[in-house]
Amino acid sequence: MNDQHVAARAFAWGGALLFAAALAYFLFSYSVTFGEITAGNTPGDSALRAIAIDVALFSAFALHHSIFARIPVRAFIRGIVPAPLERSVYVWVASLMLIGVCYSWRAVPGLVWQVPKPWSWGFLAVLSFGIWLTLRAAAVIDGLELAGLRQVISPSSPADATTHAMEFKTTGPYGWVRHPIYLGWILVVFSVGTMTNTRFVFAAISTAYLLIAIPLEEKTIRMNAGSAYDAYMRKVPWKLIPRIY
Repeated sequence: MNDQHVAARAFAWGGALLFAAALAYFLFSYSVTFGEITAGNTPGDSALRAIAIDVALFSAFALHHSIFARIPVRAFIRGIVPAPLERSVYVWVASLMLIGVCYSWRAVPGLVWQVPKPWSWGFLAVLSFGIWLTLRAAAVIDGLELAGLRQVISPSSPADATTHAMEFKTTGPYGWVRHPIYLGWILVVFSVGTMTNTRFVFAAISTAYLLIAIPLEEKTIRMNAGSAYDAYMRKVPWKLIPRIY
């Protein structure tokens, strides 16, 4: 194993660990910091200002995802780093930006709903299902690949990569909807017994982004995969919610 390969593995593992840390920080922020009920001296002005900043923060985070998905940008990254590290570069940037968004998120005064026990246990059940759905869907498509590790641990040839890219899973949650990780995310961010305005703004903005991103992502996939994705869409007709959307 040469020094370059060691450095590539270190970079990939560093990105994966940062990815885990970013998710942990998000969960802490959403469950603790965002859950604090705040009040401002001038609720209208402070709320609008906070919402505007929060929209700008999440828009920057969402924009980086769209930019990294562009073929010219991916080609540019592969010109800088070895091809197996392309995903790791994305993971590093996404993780740092998620931490930055959570750290900089502005509190919005007020409360949307607060459900007392034992009724709030229903939210806990939905939250647990959302977490399970997200983890199960990630496992189906290989969590190590999502974290940028698989590409370095067991790199494939360009031909193998092309074949793998055209394979669309219908196992587990991917047999229910085409974007189960997105569905899991929505369930997680909305399934809280105490929905502060701070939480609600985050949940609403992130959900709106997903609803906008899904048709754009699928359009790009269909351009690259052609009939393979069309066949997958016939097998799994629902994007996000079974028998609804």
